[in-house]
Amino acid sequence: MKLLLKAALRSRQHLSLLIITFVTLLALTIASQMEMFALGVLSNNGADFFSLFGQKQQELSVGGPSTVTLEQVQAGWNAIDTEGTGVITKEQASAFLAKSKQVNPLNWLIQKFKENADFSSNIRALVIVLLCVAVFKAIWLFASRYTTQLLAIRVSRDLRQQYFEHIQSLPMSFYQKHNIGSLSSRVVGDAGQIATSINSWLTNYLQTPFTIVTCLSMCVYLSWQLSLVIFIGVPLIVLPIVFLARRVKRVSRQLQTNQERFANVLIDFLAGIQTVKIFAMEAFSLKKYKEQNDRMAVLESKTAKYGLLTRPILHAITTVCLASVVLFGLYTLSMSLSQLIVFCGLLQLVYEPVKKFADENANIQRGIVAAERMFEVLHLRPDIEDQKGAIEFQSFENQIEFDHIWFRYHDEWVIKDLSFTVKKGETVAIVGPTGAGKSTIVQLLPRLHEVQQGEIRIDGLPLQAYTQKSLREKLAFVSQKPFLFCDTVAANIAFGRNFSREKIESAAKRAHAEEFISRLPGGYDTMLAEAGQNLSGGQQQRLAIARALVKEAPVLILDEATSALDGISEMHIKDAIASLHGEVTQILIAHRLSTIEHADKIIYLEYGVKIAEGSKDELLKTCDPFRRMWEALYIDRDRLAQPREAADSSL
Repeated sequence: MKLLLKAALRSRQHLSLLIITFVTLLALTIASQMEMFALGVLSNNGADFFSLFGQKQQELSVGGPSTVTLEQVQAGWNAIDTEGTGVITKEQASAFLAKSKQVNPLNWLIQKFKENADFSSNIRALVIVLLCVAVFKAIWLFASRYTTQLLAIRVSRDLRQQYFEHIQSLPMSFYQKHNIGSLSSRVVGDAGQIATSINSWLTNYLQTPFTIVTCLSMCVYLSWQLSLVIFIGVPLIVLPIVFLARRVKRVSRQLQTNQERFANVLIDFLAGIQTVKIFAMEAFSLKKYKEQNDRMAVLESKTAKYGLLTRPILHAITTVCLASVVLFGLYTLSMSLSQLIVFCGLLQLVYEPVKKFADENANIQRGIVAAERMFEVLHLRPDIEDQKGAIEFQSFENQIEFDHIWFRYHDEWVIKDLSFTVKKGETVAIVGPTGAGKSTIVQLLPRLHEVQQGEIRIDGLPLQAYTQKSLREKLAFVSQKPFLFCDTVAANIAFGRNFSREKIESAAKRAHAEEFISRLPGGYDTMLAEAGQNLSGGQQQRLAIARALVKEAPVLILDEATSALDGISEMHIKDAIASLHGEVTQILIAHRLSTIEHADKIIYLEYGVKIAEGSKDELLKTCDPFRRMWEALYIDRDRLAQPREAADSSL
């Protein structure tokens, strides 16, 4: 429950709206009570003959005594006609009954109200008052519903905003533990559920207690005997609510967890639809989807059962209580119809929020589970934060040093005691077999991960001395999986920065992306599909390279940046990278060694350990694994060249 309030009050602006919403709910309750009283006034048509002159001690007679004697009439007449006019008006009769101690206090209230307003002779005034009560309730009904909806919308909006801002500050290790389906369901589904549950909390724990206390106080004042029926029925109502609420919370937690898995299966299928179709594994995907879908249907059925079971139980109990009140009031207490209408109306105002309590409580339990899941992420603190006193990284002047670096994922060391230096303007290539730790090294430089041992320094200062934002601003990074979003080609190259069109086009030309951009329907203003699906892999990679080049950062990192390019495009990119030699500091990760021929220094890794370091010629002499990789490259080239030569000779 505390988590719901914490979610509602994460923004101070919500507090005032929360108070306004509470006030409108209280006003709505008061308006409903006024409505019941107005119905009592409307149904009261004065005193009847038997009420005035009958014997009150007669029991088991509906609405009072069933017989009246002449002596009773003569005795009662003098008590009513105190002025001896020989005529009894309806107002005199009602006043006589209101003064009687045996009459319910409600009759006295109705009589005083009718006397002061003179409704007996002015029906139009009575109608106007009733209309005013109806309009008054309608206004507060709208106000309460609008403010509760507005509160839900704003809480949901701010939670989504805070959630997204927070997960952006979390390290890469967080994203390795959670998948896209889980994160997306929490930010969309859980935020909305929390918001609606806050409204349910307002209703159940603020409006409902106020309604019960005020209505029960009125009921006790009007008839303490009839009010005993209420106190007998309340325990019968509370017990099923408490019993079923626990089960709703447990099932809701299971349901939301299964919804995450369901979303994951769907996202995996959509992301890998090409692979599924190529392998003709639609049946396999359908089976996985059906398992999660069926499981979710089972849990939803349980939630529906527990959620819907409470209302029939409570309805049966309240119906029995209302019937008991009517019978007891008519046959035993000889209450009039108007009195019973008001009393039963107030009783209904008590029972209705109690009956809704179970439904709202089920919603609250779902909101608590959603809040637990959302705050599970919001309470995570980033492993990598700017140190106090961190400075802005202004410019790269000297060198980058990796000094005895150790790094591990979970319990496995992937970088072991690694040391090397990259000087300004130098091009350094890192090569090695798959799983050697090459990509991890370049992810440590922008502090996507933090080293466990050792230190990385830039211009003599450790990375922790600089702010993360300024450090990453000076690095241009091209990964082996380019990220493109739904926007224009130019916007994807600029990536949120206000570069001129000339700079964007110049970077595209240097990345050899101009030739395919010019063929697009809108050129640089062509909208790309989600994840750049309307472009080939090589075209996506060239846009990513153009994005890095337009940034004009002093350090350029390419992590298998040419892996998706054809031979001609690779040659162009190789020439573009070579043209930056000496101008930009480059760190290259490559399997295709043809792209690193111009490197000043090559570092060869195996299983996170540096095996050799030096120029290409030096490694060909001293590093057997590197020489075998190089020879394999040229053997493949020769094999590709031989068919071409044979074809030429035949001609």
